[in-house]
Amino acid sequence: MASVSLKNVRKNYGAADIIKGVDIEIADGEFCVFVGPSGCGKSTLLRMIAGLEDISGGTLSIGDRVVNDLPPKDRSIAMVFQSYAIFPHMTVRENLAFGLTIANAPKAEKDAKVAEAARILQMEHLLERRPSQLSGGQRQRVAIGRAIVRKPGVFLFDEPLSNLDAALRVDMRMELAKLHADLKATMVYVTHDQVEAMTLADKIVVLNAGIVQQVGTPLELYHRPANKFVAGFIGSPKMNFLEVTVEAVDGGSMRLSGPALQGLTLPASDNRAGDKLTLGVRPHDLTAMNDGPLSGTVILVEHLGNETLVSLSLTNGQGIIVALDGDTNCHVGQTLTLGFPPNKVHLFNEGGTRVIV
Repeated sequence: MASVSLKNVRKNYGAADIIKGVDIEIADGEFCVFVGPSGCGKSTLLRMIAGLEDISGGTLSIGDRVVNDLPPKDRSIAMVFQSYAIFPHMTVRENLAFGLTIANAPKAEKDAKVAEAARILQMEHLLERRPSQLSGGQRQRVAIGRAIVRKPGVFLFDEPLSNLDAALRVDMRMELAKLHADLKATMVYVTHDQVEAMTLADKIVVLNAGIVQQVGTPLELYHRPANKFVAGFIGSPKMNFLEVTVEAVDGGSMRLSGPALQGLTLPASDNRAGDKLTLGVRPHDLTAMNDGPLSGTVILVEHLGNETLVSLSLTNGQGIIVALDGDTNCHVGQTLTLGFPPNKVHLFNEGGTRVIV
């Protein structure tokens, strides 16, 4: 296996800057997920690691080798694409062995490696079937098995689950997590689905407009987002944001108020009276109470069984979402008063950077 290092890596298409000086270190055996909205550059970055896109600047290393100018076949990588990209006229066995076949590997070696991949993915009973006889999840496992057979230093996954239905996605996430635990391989995975990122990753890289916004473990990004973008992207349902003003700073505390906030006292930061801030609070940290700083009218109730998502229109017309107990009984038009623990609040300055309190 191998580590992956990107130092000031850039990608330009003419005058258009797509990847804008990315620095990422992925340790040997780590499961690293690139996540971000459509068009943020995550797939382009993955294709640059694979050698399918040229690098406009910077240094890309796999293991102890700089691979900027190496073709894909010499990078010790294997890539699993969003589309399964398996041959319809071949059996599962032939698909798994294809890379070894074109490399003229001995038959005994091919058989042994195919058998090992089939065992790891629990596909022994599918080896003589053709892709038309497989489900979507089984086809994706064939694509993953073809990568396993190559025994690469780095596995690259480009949104491999996006073509599957919701239930199958959950199953395949479990399969990938077990695969990583079994192989102890370096894996780089691209997705726009932050739930996939949170459940699979050792390390998450959040990208936006070709710039790395934050790198960290799933819980680091959830509990200590570096900026407003990361705070809003990580977590489902997404974080609620309220515009507030520092009303007063007195010793070790400061008082905040806003169009929808009746007044809140928090530990003081470096801010001064009059400063404009954005207050963030996650839906799961809001609770219904008789006396709280937020009040609004229920406009939508979604009963999900284990929890109830309630959408409210606050006194200034702004919408927020609160996640309540699954047995919560409320109705459209009802007025709810909400509160939250002060230690669950996230504050961001006018530039969107996290404020430490």
